Amino acid sequence: MGDAVTRIDEPYIKAFYRCNIWHVRGRDRDLLVDSGMGVVSLREHIPLVTRKSCLALASHTHFDHIGGHHEFPERAVHSAEASLLAHPTRANTLSERYVTDDIFTGLPPEPYSSTEYSVRAAPATRVVEDGDVVDLGDRIFEVIHTPGHSPGGIALWEAATGILFSGDIVYDGPLVEDTYHADLSRYITSMKRLLSYPVRVVHGGHFPSYDGKRHREIICTWLDEKTSGHGHAL
Repeated sequence: MGDAVTRIDEPYIKAFYRCNIWHVRGRDRDLLVDSGMGVVSLREHIPLVTRKSCLALASHTHFDHIGGHHEFPERAVHSAEASLLAHPTRANTLSERYVTDDIFTGLPPEPYSSTEYSVRAAPATRVVEDGDVVDLGDRIFEVIHTPGHSPGGIALWEAATGILFSGDIVYDGPLVEDTYHADLSRYITSMKRLLSYPVRVVHGGHFPSYDGKRHREIICTWLDEKTSGHGHAL
């Protein structure tokens, strides 16, 4: 994707459920933003993630973003969702609600079973807060707390390049506002905050990346719908 950023995905999962897994190369260490469903081993199938010490950072703790976190010795998450990463269940990660055979275009190899799928516990080795930095040696990312889709959602901002890793708070597709721990008022606040950054490119939690102009269009349209009273939860 340029800027020493690689997108990894799980190709047999339908687009709406398919998480973008972002690998960022740094001088001293690498960064993995989210880890997918984990129905097959990320480290076994993608050698790129094993070449250097790699911090696996969760944009939030829904099943499609943390399924592979247990494979990495260094794991980070916002404090509001640290307990979920350490003690995932089918209910609190949303897999009970969403994971069925229908989300796949081709099922994972046996002994996989959608009714038995669950995320493995992966307690954080680092807990992050708003304003913290992730330092890769030659690259610095600021942690932006973006509650709304979930309480501990975060985005990562690299001021030097204008890159925003946005997680699920905003991407170019249907946004999910009705999870059990979603909060519309906090969602609105987070969107307004992200609008203020001079973004060059956004790498979201789902769907293709887009530029700063599209970033502003998506957020402004969404905010107009919510503040006019004509928006709807998906």
